[in-house]
Amino acid sequence: MQNKKSTIIKDAVALFAIALVAALALGFVYEITKGPIADAAAKAKAEAYAAVYPEAVKVDAENEELNKKVEESAEFLAANGFDSSRIDEVCIGKDANDKAIGYVMTITSTAGFGGEIKFSLGIKADGTLTKMEILEISETSGLGSKATEDEFKGQFSDVKTDAFTLIKNGEAKADNTEINAISGATITSTAVTTTVNAGLAFANELLSEGIGGVVSE
Repeated sequence: MQNKKSTIIKDAVALFAIALVAALALGFVYEITKGPIADAAAKAKAEAYAAVYPEAVKVDAENEELNKKVEESAEFLAANGFDSSRIDEVCIGKDANDKAIGYVMTITSTAGFGGEIKFSLGIKADGTLTKMEILEISETSGLGSKATEDEFKGQFSDVKTDAFTLIKNGEAKADNTEINAISGATITSTAVTTTVNAGLAFANELLSEGIGGVVSE
């Protein structure tokens, strides 16, 4: 009986040692990789901001008043029916003369078929949506993943509107505020379009108050 207890204790100690070594190894790997991962994410975001608003040669992410509005954005979105959207960041886009000319933002939909969809928007001082770029997406390959293709995302470019309307794929558009859904991916199309509208609504709120010195034209 004593030998059996001794064996159990030895096995338990061995398992604990293995678990400890594994945990330390994972922690070490995390510390090594978290920096490059964060750098890659920051680079991707910077590239996306440059893509959605090329005229904004400078991006100011340190405006206290604007950041406070972002922190309070969940309440605004909920009140306006955008429960599945989240404002992650809004920066002031500035031209070469340091004039505030609009906003660039990172925004997330939690209603994607495969999970969250994160993307960036550029919005001019007159409310025009310059462009939309996908940052992160886990939608079905060949279906929802087509949200990253110009055929879909390009529909949002250079349009001044308070909101877009989603219509069936291939259906004739009445104007450029209507978005043809991705065939076989209505959930993805709805998630993206709804969250773009959430971003526009929030940007219009900021413009109405002249937050960050961006004055509505």
